[in-house]
Amino acid sequence: MTKVRALVLERQHELALRDIDLPLDVGPGMVGISIHTVGVCGSDVHYYTHGKIGPFVVEAPMVLGHEAAGTISAVGAGVTHLMVGDRVCMEPGIPDANSRASRLGMYNVDPAVSFWATPPVHGVLTAEVVHPANYTFKLPDHVSFAEGAMVEPFAVGMQAASKARIAPGDTAVVLGAGPIGTMVALAALAGGCARVMVADLAQPKLDIAAQYQGIIPVNIRDKNVVEEVARLTEGWGADVVFECSGSPQAWKTIMELPRPGGTIVVVGLPVEPVAVDIAGASIKELRIENVFRYAHQYDRAIALIASGKVDLKPLISATFAFEDSVKAFDRAVEARPDDVKIQIRMPE
Repeated sequence: MTKVRALVLERQHELALRDIDLPLDVGPGMVGISIHTVGVCGSDVHYYTHGKIGPFVVEAPMVLGHEAAGTISAVGAGVTHLMVGDRVCMEPGIPDANSRASRLGMYNVDPAVSFWATPPVHGVLTAEVVHPANYTFKLPDHVSFAEGAMVEPFAVGMQAASKARIAPGDTAVVLGAGPIGTMVALAALAGGCARVMVADLAQPKLDIAAQYQGIIPVNIRDKNVVEEVARLTEGWGADVVFECSGSPQAWKTIMELPRPGGTIVVVGLPVEPVAVDIAGASIKELRIENVFRYAHQYDRAIALIASGKVDLKPLISATFAFEDSVKAFDRAVEARPDDVKIQIRMPE
């Protein structure tokens, strides 16, 4: 164990920048990484404010952060595709390679997965970390560390777009214009959608999403989303609907949005169980898919960012120095309507 300075969630509502012992030995198949940029995720904030997410409860001090990019500082035995000095981003979830889920290619739903900043696993808001080389991805020279730290949430959007089985020219609807909703919309456009309607209550977030060609913003304070989808599609309905808000309210009318034979992709997670209109889904023969994190998406996400087809830089709302990490989290707790993604930069 090595004593390092990190942002530690001591318990619910209490964060501290302090020294903590972390394992930093670089064994076979592993790499050491000097962290450069870390994004503040909604799950990090939720652990800070609530102390738990579902069955994952903070019962001991835990380092936060899982959206990260940095530079390779050490390479373990057997690692040949990475070298010291490479700029990288890291997939934070490590499954059991021999599990049935992994053998099926669904390693993201492996019950044994170890995921950064998910109790009791420490995250990466610290100067150095050690990670499996197989889950560490080289960044092209023209992709910044800030963009590299956005690959993790964008991979969720990629997973949603993949589950949707988009056909070229499809019309999609995204419910929720938060960080994940906006990234789902961008992934859907990159996947072939001709247009994506994004619906939300927060006009500043809609304004940010509307910067992108192909996105049609709808403020549901002013307009009825069912009526707007019907108008846009001449009464037929959307090919794909992505539920990214996590709001139980969304489920009251969601079956009215897709066309017959259309698809609903569930990305947002309501805190409590919601009522689902099974009859509404049945009479249209709707397909309902679910998304939990991502699998096999990092390479594709990096390729899209590197190609220029997806520009995530406008979604970065503010960047804080590591010494101001607590301020960064308190800003995230405010949930300002014009904030999408807050990042923290480590000292160089």
